[in-house]
Amino acid sequence: MAERSIRRWLWGPSSPLGLSIAALALSADQLHKWWMLEVYRIAEMGEVAVTPFLNLVMVWNPGISYGLLPQGSVLGKAVLIAIAVAAIAGLTLWLATIRNAIGAAAIGLVMGGAAGNAIDRAVHGAVADFFSFHAMGYYWYVFNIADAAIVAGVIGLLYESFFGSHKKVSKAS
Repeated sequence: MAERSIRRWLWGPSSPLGLSIAALALSADQLHKWWMLEVYRIAEMGEVAVTPFLNLVMVWNPGISYGLLPQGSVLGKAVLIAIAVAAIAGLTLWLATIRNAIGAAAIGLVMGGAAGNAIDRAVHGAVADFFSFHAMGYYWYVFNIADAAIVAGVIGLLYESFFGSHKKVSKAS
């Protein structure tokens, strides 16, 4: 009986979808980072203009989003990795309660992105970022596929919280 109760905490009807999307986001992120670092060798290329508003660059981010909380020490990096692992564990529990595709996909994107950046911290000591959008002399923060997955996931969660199926009121017959 206890095993069944624990299983409900860890696995729900949307878990396969969310975990599949997490695996896809993680795979896309890690494959892209490997290709940029080892095949394309972006570090040797310098800044590469792709379009008038997008450049490829090599930036190692020792902190979290937008370079916040930079961590130079081994302990600091371990703390950031531990936070990512804890977030992924919490999101796994939340995913088990989700009953719709948008919520499951959104949580999966956040999980995959968090895992991708945590792997970078563990392997390289910092997160590899490559995409630099700019316009009219203004440059946004440099980011990677994991960051884009996290942002897309958060947008999906916000959409679901404001407009999701749980907000619909059924009419009494």
